This record gives sequence, C-alpha cells and structure tokens, in this order.
Amino acid sequence: MLDFFKRKGSTSNSSEVNVELPTTNVAIPIPENADVPIPENADVPISQSQFQRIDLDSLDYDPGTRKQIWEYHVNQRDEIRRAYIKKGPHQPPLETFKKSGKQNRSFQASWYRNNSKWLEYSPTTDAAYCLPCFVFHNPNVVVGQNAFIVGGFRNWKKVGGKDCSFQVHIGKDPNSAHRVAEQMCKDLMNQSQHLQRVVDHFTTEQIANNRLQLKATIFIVRYLAFQAIAFRGRDESFSSLNRGNFHESLGIVTFWNEKVAEIIEKAPKNATYTSPRIQKEILHVFSTKVKKAIREEIGDAKFCIMVDEARDESMKEQMAVVFRYVDAEGFVKERFFGLIHVVDTAALTLKKGIYSLLSQYCLDIQNIRGQGYDGASNMRGMWNGLQALILNDCPYAYYIHCFAHRLQLALVKASKQVVPISHFFLTLLFLIKIVSASCKRNEQLKVANANEIARLIDLEELEAGSGLNQIGTLQRPGETRWSSHFRSVSSLLRMFSSTVEVLQNIIDGAIDGENRAEGESAYEGLTSFEFVFILHLEKETMEITDKLCQALQSQSQDILNAMHLVSSTKALIQKFRDDGWDDLLTTVISFCEKHRIDVLDMNARYVARRGRARNQPDNELNYRFNEDAMELLRLSSALEPREALKSFRISDLCLLVKNFYPQDFTDYDKQVLEKELYHFEHNVLQDPEFKKLKSLSELSQWLVRTGNSEHYKLVYRMVILVLTLPVSTATTERAFSAMKLVKTELRNKMEDDFLNDSLMLYIEKDIASTFSLDSIVDDFEDLKERRVPFS
Repeated sequence: MLDFFKRKGSTSNSSEVNVELPTTNVAIPIPENADVPIPENADVPISQSQFQRIDLDSLDYDPGTRKQIWEYHVNQRDEIRRAYIKKGPHQPPLETFKKSGKQNRSFQASWYRNNSKWLEYSPTTDAAYCLPCFVFHNPNVVVGQNAFIVGGFRNWKKVGGKDCSFQVHIGKDPNSAHRVAEQMCKDLMNQSQHLQRVVDHFTTEQIANNRLQLKATIFIVRYLAFQAIAFRGRDESFSSLNRGNFHESLGIVTFWNEKVAEIIEKAPKNATYTSPRIQKEILHVFSTKVKKAIREEIGDAKFCIMVDEARDESMKEQMAVVFRYVDAEGFVKERFFGLIHVVDTAALTLKKGIYSLLSQYCLDIQNIRGQGYDGASNMRGMWNGLQALILNDCPYAYYIHCFAHRLQLALVKASKQVVPISHFFLTLLFLIKIVSASCKRNEQLKVANANEIARLIDLEELEAGSGLNQIGTLQRPGETRWSSHFRSVSSLLRMFSSTVEVLQNIIDGAIDGENRAEGESAYEGLTSFEFVFILHLEKETMEITDKLCQALQSQSQDILNAMHLVSSTKALIQKFRDDGWDDLLTTVISFCEKHRIDVLDMNARYVARRGRARNQPDNELNYRFNEDAMELLRLSSALEPREALKSFRISDLCLLVKNFYPQDFTDYDKQVLEKELYHFEHNVLQDPEFKKLKSLSELSQWLVRTGNSEHYKLVYRMVILVLTLPVSTATTERAFSAMKLVKTELRNKMEDDFLNDSLMLYIEKDIASTFSLDSIVDDFEDLKERRVPFS
C-alpha cells in the first residue's frame, strides 16, 4: 500500500516543449495528497526505496552529502533518526574554515558553543545545518526553514547582531518549527513513551474499538462525499449550535449507537480521528483505491483520453480527464480519472498535465487509440493543437471531434444565419425574462397554468392521472446546450395561454411607461403569426435533433451507431422539409384560431427580406458530420452488426487493420486475419442471436458472453479498437457540473487535491461503494504511523 502514497519527483516550472513519454516498463509511484498538512511523525515516503538493512555505523554524517530522512524506507526512519541524535550534531573541529564572498567571511568555530545542541557544519558544501530539523524534516510542509535542512546556510554576515539568522531559525514562538523538532527528538529518545511501545500494549478489544471508531468517521465521510455535501461548518466549537455537516452527522450516529458514543467519549483527545485532516486523508484513501480499481480495469488494454477544461468558482483553470475503454466483459466504460489544475490552456500545458497523470499510473502513451475533445483551436489544431502533439508521439491516437459539440455548432450556426430564427430566440429570451422577472409574476404564471390545466381536464382535452399535468415554469434556454432550447420551446407551447394572461396582467397593472412598454412589446411578439409559426417549426425540428443529442451523450454509445443516428437525423429533417409543410401549416393555423391570433393570408404577394439564409439545418449537419471524409469510420462500419448482415466486407476490415491499426496486429495476425473473418462470417453471422444485435457495443458484450471473443480473438480485438474511439465529451462536462456542485461559491477555497478526491467519490461512487469499511481502515492505517493501532 505504501507504493501508492509516494510523492512523485519534483517537476520543473520551466515551460519545456519536450515532455517525457510514460512507458509501462518504469514503475512510477502514485503521489500522495500533497496539500494535506501532516504534523509530527507523519512522514510520507516520496521515493520508491526498497526495505534494505542499513548499517548504522556506515551512515554519512556530513550534512552536506547525507541522504534526507524521507529517502529511507518508512519503517527504518525512526532507527536512523535515533542514530543521528545519538551521534549529535556534526561539528568538525577545523583550524580554519573556507572563506567566501567579497569580504572573505567564513564559518566560526565559536558558534558551536552557543548552539551546541543543533548547529552542524559541512566542510564539503561550506554551509551550516540544523540537526533536529533535518531529523524531522517533513517535505510536505513548507515552513521556510529549508536553508538549514537541504541547501545549507552560508550567509555568514547575517550571523550575530539583532537579526541573527541563527536566532531567527530557532524562533521566539515556543511552537516554532525548530523547537517542535527539538521536542520530537526528546520524545523519540524517551523509549518508555515511544509510540510503538505504547501500541504494543493495546488489547484485542481496544483494537476492535479503535476500528469501530474509525469506521464511524469513514462512513460519514463517504456519505457526505457521495451526496456532495460540505464537510466543514462555520463554527465547529463544542458550544456551537451547528458544528457543520460532519460533526452533526457524527452526532446522529452516536445518538443511535451507544457503543460508538462510548468509544468516542473515552478515546484519547489526540486520537479522536475526526479532524479535518483525517477527513481529507480518508477521502484520499478512497480516491486512491478508486483510481487503482480503474487502472486495474484498464490493465494493458487500449484506451482513449477525453479532455475538457473549465474554470471553477475560485477562478482556477481545471482540466478534467476521462478514460474510455472496453472492460473484460465487453462493456464500454468512460471513467473520470481526475482534475488537473493548469496555469493556462495552451496545448503544451495540457499535454504536460496529461502525460504527468499517465506517468503516475503507469499508463503507456502508446496504448492511446483515441482522443476526444471539443473544437477549440488549442484542442483540434492540425499543427500545434493538443491532438496534433499527441499524434506526433502516438500516431494511432485518432482524434474525434465531440459529436455533441458538432451538433451544437451546427444548430447554433444554422439558427444564427437565418434572420427570422435568430429574431425568434431573442424574442423568446425577452419573453422569459419579462414573465420570470419577479416572484409575483411567477406565482401568477403558476396559478394561470393550474386554472388552464383544470379547464382542459374538464373539457376532456387532457388526461388526468398521477404525475401528469405538472405545474411548471418557463425554461430558459442555455447557451451551450441545444437540448435546453427544446425544453424552452416546449414549455412555452405548453403554457402559451398562461403566459398571455400574465403579460396582459403586466400591461394592465403597470404603474409606469417602461413596464407597460415591456409588457406590450413581449405580448405583441408572442401573439404574432411569425413567432407562433417559428415556435411550432422549432418544436418539430428540435424533436428530431433532441433524440440525437440525448443519444450522443450516452457513455456506452459507439461511434458507428452514432454515425447511424446522424444519418437518420439528417434523413428525418430532409423528410420533414419535403413533406411536412402542409401538416405544419394546418397545426399553426389551428393554434392561432384557438388563441385568437391573426393568420397571414398565404395567397398574398410575398415581399422578400433583405439578405437570404445561407445555411439550413440539414446543410450544416452535412458539413459538420461529413463521414465520407472519414475513411476510418467507413472501414469500421463493416463490423457493425446491421451492416455485416447486409454485406460482410472482409476486404474493408483487412484494410482497417493494415492502414489504421498496424501496431496492434503482428505480421502473423495479418496473415491469418482473412481466414478468421471467413470463419466468423460462416459461423457467427448465421447465429440467430447475432441477428438481434443492433450496435457494436452489443456485439462486444455478446462475443464475451458466448465465448466467441476467445474463438475469434482478432475480430474481437478490432471491435474493441473501434469501440475505444470517443463519441462525445459529455462525461468530462458532467465532471464540471459535479465540480460546480462540490466547489460552490461558499466553498471556493478548497484545495485542488481535496476537490479532486471529493469529485472522484461523487462521480465514481459505483466503484467507491464496493469498498468495505474494513479495507478503508487497513489502507488508512498503512498510510502512515498512527497513535493507536487498528490491527
């Protein structure tokens, strides 16, 4: 377990272009939550040193060349600390000391006498050091004292006088880092009080009680993380009426469980294991186990990376990373793997962050078989975009522009290019703003809607029943989600009469000209024939595109099925354009007559507006989803069950392997592939169960379930490679939605690691919920040395 909590090597702040590629041949440790302060003896290993016996007599005592304490194995550190403390400060009695600087100053032997218990000198580096601070140096906590620990102090002119650097290092505060380190040295050498000796005296019953106490804390941490609830409270003192969600939840547990209450009451005050630091450590244990489970699920399989970036509440740029892969049972999985705080969104910065994450978990860059991003220039740029940089290192990491983002771009551009449609959405936003401007108007809208529903039920135009005819409000369309436009249009159609009534109330009750003018403008726009016509037109069009939008956001969606959906959507839009005019016009005229809206004379002379619509929705979809230009998808479609039943294109599948996945098949595999495909066509395609399959993801699961994945390994390998290709980045955007839920305006000072661990549990709770409380207790104990034993 220790290997999973070792700090990775320090990273350079320089913006270098070349980023080292991770390989599976190098075991790279997983970093610990570096933002969690760990006091006292809580050192964390940050190197991958193996446990080897150390000859204490051969220890290097020169402070300038000796190894740092944290470079030794965690189980050997106390023994090495005692050896250094027994030896005492390294104070070589030199006759002369090296001079340096413009004024030829040097270390003075007289300084030993005044600081005999801690001051050390290294002739090698000509620098002064502090023994207690070295012995208990914690690399995770930056205390500003590293000059006397790592680099050495050699500014001799600042020794002596009022602002003596030695006295500044010691500190006036009784709790200064130096004085705390001195006390820890005394405690360590006091064998009767040594932690291991105290732990050895615990009985089996006491250990069981310790585990039960910690389980209560773990249970509450897990519950709060799963619900994205804040842990801390504004005032957590014992006198507070509301000590925060964690302590209040713990109070509920102790109220209903007298044994837990008794154990917590009798627990040592320095080992209650309820502090914010402990809560973060438990979260980190959960997060690490989740990532480990995902890493084991990926194994040596090929995977796809999906990346998106967004700002959090504290105005930090965060990059969400999601892995897409096929698990051992043939199911497509998209797993959130963490947030990375980036200083900017330059492609090189994003690449460096991604490679660092891959290195930490020993994921080989050469196993990437897909990249899924939005269409931003820093992502999709052909020469300097993120996809191009990764393609340079892995030529088979094919980039797929997020399908959901393409659909959004197509619909937005089509609507903005058509002036009446653009004007319609401006009017729609203005309407919703006016009607929802106050609580009074919202209440009027709900009352009017309730009365309208009751009237229609009495006329038997609406069916009554549980859950039907819910009273709602007008939905505001979002800027980045076209499906929200569909909900907005649908809500206005459903509440059209109620909205008209509210606008009439605004006009009649206006106390000034501005409110009346706004009400009349909104009323005239709402009750115009053009607005009503486009309202129905958009509803019909969006009903078609919304099905595609929802399907593209499914995690198990495969790219071939997505292309089928795109094709069917374009066909339906074209059919509506060719054959839907008469039905649409009849519906609009009937609606206008029902609501007493003047209908235009369709036989009147038409006067064309200035300009013309350049992009229709179907034209934009053809432009954004031009699969004819994607040879990879054309060849891959031969694997799709519906296509295979029509014509199993063996030659296309051989070309797919030869042109796009040569690294994943040996020369021998390529030779026998054609024969295996013939056997697959003869035996598998004739299976009645195969004919029921509708998508590539269903085929993958069926092959594993029936054992055909072992009989036709090369075919199954092709299926997995194609399934790995991304469809949309919806999972990364869900991570940002979760981030906004977890890191709210009231919690905008969350550390990056705390936020990352909280998100990992909230998003991947299906994995985290499988871990037993006992396993979390064991991993928590292994994280570092504890004051009480748990096993």
